[in-house]
Amino acid sequence: MIFYHDGEQRRLAETAKEQRQTSSGQQTATEIIPYSEFWRAEDYHQKYALRGTKDLMAEFEAIYPEAAEFVDSTAAARVNGYVGGHGTIARLEAEIEILGLSAEGRRILEELALPRLRR
Repeated sequence: MIFYHDGEQRRLAETAKEQRQTSSGQQTATEIIPYSEFWRAEDYHQKYALRGTKDLMAEFEAIYPEAAEFVDSTAAARVNGYVGGHGTIARLEAEIEILGLSAEGRRILEELALPRLRR
């Protein structure tokens, strides 16, 4: 689903959906609906891919001892995306130094993420 707040966001979402359908030659099942209310998922659902990597999680737990800080962390969100195979190798290389990880943490992230990003 894509949620929009105003007419411009709706227009952009519909344009993107149409472009995707045209480029793929397939219908897109994505719904475009007005935003109404947001519920944050329970903490254990947050950063799911990252939570499955014990060593990286240990680093983030040391950085963010409070669950809310971890959930709100942009760095944790980015690492979660890379671990999940999202993003690009170029982007990971450009920002790996600013994610707050130790040298060992950066090595582990690259070991996990690079094969997934090459797909």
